[in-house]
Amino acid sequence: MKVRLIRLWESRAPRERKIIIALAIVVGLTLYVALMQTAWRARTQLRTSVTSLRAQAATLDQQAGELERLRAAPGISASPTDLRTLLQSEAASAGLSRSLVRIDAMDHDQVVVVFGSVPYADWHNWIASLKSQQVRIDTCRIEALSTPGLVSVTATLARPKPK
Repeated sequence: MKVRLIRLWESRAPRERKIIIALAIVVGLTLYVALMQTAWRARTQLRTSVTSLRAQAATLDQQAGELERLRAAPGISASPTDLRTLLQSEAASAGLSRSLVRIDAMDHDQVVVVFGSVPYADWHNWIASLKSQQVRIDTCRIEALSTPGLVSVTATLARPKPK
């Protein structure tokens, strides 16, 4: 085969050889440029992917730390008065006991709290602080009062059932 290609090459006129060489160079350069552009685009896409993946990895690390913290949290007590007592003491420490109209325990894991006239920001901060105690809002009704910033709240607060 090599001999055949050499004979074919030698059978061409010098002008044809020059044209074939020039065309081979143009085709080779075109292929090289096309491959380099493709590689450059892929490199750019991979750079953005790596940045995104690093951010996701950091988020996963943060969530893993949060999961470990939650697993290490103390267990939930099963006494029905504990949730009611906890809410009363948390309301007192947040300065909301004057606004608290009543707290009714529905069962072991649910309590209804009623606030007459409470600053919304204070109530919201109180609810956020209950999150660390594993207490969440089950249902809630908030009504704006005529005084700006004050609301009337009726909420059912619950905690997970002990296992």
